[in-house]
Amino acid sequence: MPIAYLDGPRLRRSLLAACEHAQRQRAELNRINVFPVPDGDTGTNLALTVRAVAEHLQGNRDRKVALVAREAAEAAVLGARGNCGMMLSHFLLGFAERVRDRSRIGTADFVSALHAGVETLQASLDRPVEGTILTVMRDTAAAGAARSQPDFRGLLQHLVESARASLARTPDLLPALRAAGVVDAGAKGFVSLLEGALALIEGDPIVASGGGPGGPGRDPVAGAVDYPVASERHGYCTEALLRGADLPERSTVHERLRRFGDSLIVLRSGDLLKVHVHTDDPDGVFAELRAYGTLVAHKAEDMRAQHDAVARAAAGHVGLARRPITVMTDSAADLPEEVVRGHGIHVTPMLLVEEDRTFRDGVDITAEEFHERLASEDPVPTTSQPAPADFLETFARAAEDGECVVGVLVGSSLSGTFSSAEAAARRFDVAPVKLVDSRAASLLQGLLVIKACELAELGWAPDAIAPELGRIRAQSGLLFTVDTFDRLLASGRVGRGRAILGSVLRVKPILGLGPDGRVLPLGKALGRARSREVLLGVLRARIPEGTRRVRFGIVHVGLPGIVDPVAAEIRARFGDGVEILAAPATPVIATHLGLGAWGVAWMVED
Repeated sequence: MPIAYLDGPRLRRSLLAACEHAQRQRAELNRINVFPVPDGDTGTNLALTVRAVAEHLQGNRDRKVALVAREAAEAAVLGARGNCGMMLSHFLLGFAERVRDRSRIGTADFVSALHAGVETLQASLDRPVEGTILTVMRDTAAAGAARSQPDFRGLLQHLVESARASLARTPDLLPALRAAGVVDAGAKGFVSLLEGALALIEGDPIVASGGGPGGPGRDPVAGAVDYPVASERHGYCTEALLRGADLPERSTVHERLRRFGDSLIVLRSGDLLKVHVHTDDPDGVFAELRAYGTLVAHKAEDMRAQHDAVARAAAGHVGLARRPITVMTDSAADLPEEVVRGHGIHVTPMLLVEEDRTFRDGVDITAEEFHERLASEDPVPTTSQPAPADFLETFARAAEDGECVVGVLVGSSLSGTFSSAEAAARRFDVAPVKLVDSRAASLLQGLLVIKACELAELGWAPDAIAPELGRIRAQSGLLFTVDTFDRLLASGRVGRGRAILGSVLRVKPILGLGPDGRVLPLGKALGRARSREVLLGVLRARIPEGTRRVRFGIVHVGLPGIVDPVAAEIRARFGDGVEILAAPATPVIATHLGLGAWGVAWMVED
């Protein structure tokens, strides 16, 4: 049957198939990644970008093609990594803008949207390079316009043939590809997206690239290519994500960041701004961006360290190009989606159990949904640690990205999660696994996870990361208070007598995590207003005068209004440029604290 139109459900199914196929090409794309830097991460970056799109579309039920396109574009912006991810995001933004307000589109409209995507991408690039994903996208859109085709099946067949032909020409346009004997990895990733959509229409299975000639079983080409010191003058692949109601225009940010380096791409969508740049001054980039909005996620990867990892894979005939280290954690870390996707963190969800049903924390139920449930009269599920099998699954995903997996997990004195992960690590032989007991939970654990990512991105060895996290943990902490004693009582954190007395007297406890991760009473206040003053007083007393490098996290259970005033007081004491991460408490944390609880984590790095 001919396919004459594309509506929301059809576009959603096509995008999901496209994303699935692209993710399966990860190893081959990493293997041939030699431009602009032979760091073997294009496949990983594209996989993480399209995974964000797929995960957002899984629950989408919009009937309008415009709404599905917008959801895909915004998810791509949120999850975009590397040059290829940023460029794909620009393309999807242009596509979504062209089909705005449309319920369904025909083939001519689809081709027009492809052109809009190319134009949006072209306009965003400072110095466009031919022989890359841009070239193949443009050639594909032009091929669609050159042949009128009323049926989407025939159109997509023609687009895939044209895209493959354009891909085969990329070595003729780019000397680095011709010298290495490969096509452009990012462009091949775009072709794989089209191939996945076509496979759906034709009923073909979604498969990864085979092992034969040019397949992922061969040594990484990038490992045999010297680092291009003449053309790539900067050392760090730097990315950042900002949120703000009054963000400057994309062109303004682009102009102000030019002085920091090259390979600059700036994305702007609504209240989101995302930046990618190769630079020697990541901290300068981050400082500049903090003036525009809230810096919610950032990273700086040492590109030479990535290239060295690919070279090791080639020398050892591993046949798989990966970054040196991938970081994983559990959902008790309370990390926002932007941070998880920005660093490529793998998360094992904690579990919530309700009679015969199990919810995965942050997957089957979000923090906000769970907070609403706490406000109702519905029974609250109990919590459960992940099984070793859950960790084995996470380790396997993480090992696809990195030579070594570093896990930073909820404190062993708070949960049996660490023991479960240890049991899994003993059975996992695909890659080395180094586990770190954070002796923490919530955003204190989350800040340590972020620090582990940053150290890994700077090229630290796995065996050096754990001691450094231990040093930082010893001078950091978490304070919190609760509005009622109900959940602490149910979890056994306080005795019934103390809970009754506290409730009668309206006493709000100030609690904290000790050096071993156990909950300790650190103060008390009469009433909600006074509890904020007392908690922040305890916080100030615990951070030494003269501390230069400190970060904060503000976590809450159904109390988003607490974030701004607490953040303002922190900035008044520690400076406007201090980094503050804010997040709702994930369900497994919220179930122990109850509605109205909130806290502040701090991490001293001096």
